[in-house]
Amino acid sequence: MTADDQTALNCQNVTKSFRAGSRIVTAVKDLDVEVHVGKITGLIGPDGAGKTTLMRLAAGLLRADRGTVNVLGLDAAREALKVQASVGYMPQRFGLYEDLSVQENLDLYADLQGVPVSARKTRYDELMHMTGLAPFTKRLAGKLSGGMKQKLGLACTLVHPPRLLLLDEPTVGVDPVSRRELWAIVARFVKEEGTTVLLSTAYLDEAERCDEVIMLDEGQLIGQGPPSQFSDPLAGHTFKVRIPDRKNRDVQELLAGRPGVVDAVIQGDAVRLVLARDAEPSVETLLPDEKSATVDAVPPRFEDGFITTLRERRGDGMKPPERTAADSNGKTSDTDGTVIIVRDVKRRFGDFYAVKGISFDVTHGEVFGLLGANGAGKTTMFRMLCGLLPASDGKLQVAGIDVRKTAATARARIGYMSQKFSLYGTLSVADNLQFFGSAYGLSGRRRRDRIDWATDEFELKPVLDDTSGALPLGYKQRLALACALMHKPEIIFLDEPTSGVDPLARREFWHRINALASAGVTVLVTTHFMEEAEYCDRMAIMMAGEVLAFGTPQEIKQRARSEDNPEPTMEEAFIHLIETQEESPTPPRPNE
Repeated sequence: MTADDQTALNCQNVTKSFRAGSRIVTAVKDLDVEVHVGKITGLIGPDGAGKTTLMRLAAGLLRADRGTVNVLGLDAAREALKVQASVGYMPQRFGLYEDLSVQENLDLYADLQGVPVSARKTRYDELMHMTGLAPFTKRLAGKLSGGMKQKLGLACTLVHPPRLLLLDEPTVGVDPVSRRELWAIVARFVKEEGTTVLLSTAYLDEAERCDEVIMLDEGQLIGQGPPSQFSDPLAGHTFKVRIPDRKNRDVQELLAGRPGVVDAVIQGDAVRLVLARDAEPSVETLLPDEKSATVDAVPPRFEDGFITTLRERRGDGMKPPERTAADSNGKTSDTDGTVIIVRDVKRRFGDFYAVKGISFDVTHGEVFGLLGANGAGKTTMFRMLCGLLPASDGKLQVAGIDVRKTAATARARIGYMSQKFSLYGTLSVADNLQFFGSAYGLSGRRRRDRIDWATDEFELKPVLDDTSGALPLGYKQRLALACALMHKPEIIFLDEPTSGVDPLARREFWHRINALASAGVTVLVTTHFMEEAEYCDRMAIMMAGEVLAFGTPQEIKQRARSEDNPEPTMEEAFIHLIETQEESPTPPRPNE
């Protein structure tokens, strides 16, 4: 095998720029990378690092301004059509036709990819078996859950067996069970068909499974190699910190910003700490006022290396966002007790129940999580609580207001950040802030003050005149949260707020949520990042419109504890609960 035969993708001195309003943005700059045949290579980096641009260059959909992109021995600029015939590309928003059935989508993509009719049945059977979609070939794609749509998108990409498979964040927005299934499909193609895979991901545990990773930042290559290349240098610099009777998120805030602290993130029953190479890992140095604290060494992981590499490159340590008193309305609500009451709530769509008699309470200043597989009913529950969707039956009370009777009054007391970017994409950032300030009843000096606060607090000044729909995902998230907080709500609903957001932006986001909770704001959140669930005081895990489990993170994980796995992670506990329920004779998940 020659050197060319061993390389599926080779980029040499590649630069690609775009115009964004009046600015020129260089998406990739002087990039030299290789993707090796028969391997799974992870592509990682913060928002705006150039990952999608590199994918599109490799797929022959963009032409580099400078440099060469060689794909499977073909020049991607001069032989783009040949490249596209040899490569499978699944973008972040894969183009399923939702008004067509699963089978009709497969047929359409087989036609587009020139798959002979005689070869289709065998290929379809294999793909449907592998993805678990065989019982659903007649179902409309639009009626599938998020995880099933992703699996169908992958199947359509693989109808014609590609030599190089490009997957741009294929697991964003899917639950841990579906995420594991997607990985099993990809691994099987690599093993059985020799497919080469370049996969971008915001999940760093996924990157750790790859044979190699390519790390980008601001369009430039930061490093390439096996995941251990990034984690091994941190041996002796990673720890777990515990303080008895203190919430982990409070411990995290105590550590953030301390000299020598590179990263502090909640992990299980402790706070995972990464220290600079010259920092002293002692309680006296880190937490001098917390005599009961413990600091224990743990092995480094890839995520530690990723965060350290980026922060060393940028020359800063862990700096939580500065916060002002304007983060909240300063109220402690009418009571420091229960602020959300849900009793036997149901939501029916025709004969189908998306929510089946759910009950729970949320107390003042609590961070409460709703977790579940795709299609479990989480978003439906959120929309009912926000007064955006009427309940079919049951009691819904938010901030002392009956949502079923006076939804508009309740909405004035809450903030809502939806699963998908729901601001006005054709308006500028400044115009969105103006609009949402007015929509929440703010005017005059009060509105100007809140817009100034949002601009400073969320560091939006550099992008105020940019069209919001064209912002990087991290900025979109900041803007969406800023708009949701314009009127100083007592309760905020966050529906998968960090889906697809890079790890640095997720950390920044959760520092803000911690501050809101500390200021007395009640937070309800859904997430597919199981480590984020550790930030919750309590949570409910849903499936098929019902609650499978309810309690603190530790109580939930206790249900999955066994001799073989005495310390399960939240993701392992989640998968255990879902799979245990699926083995029992219960109705299937909604839409599946």
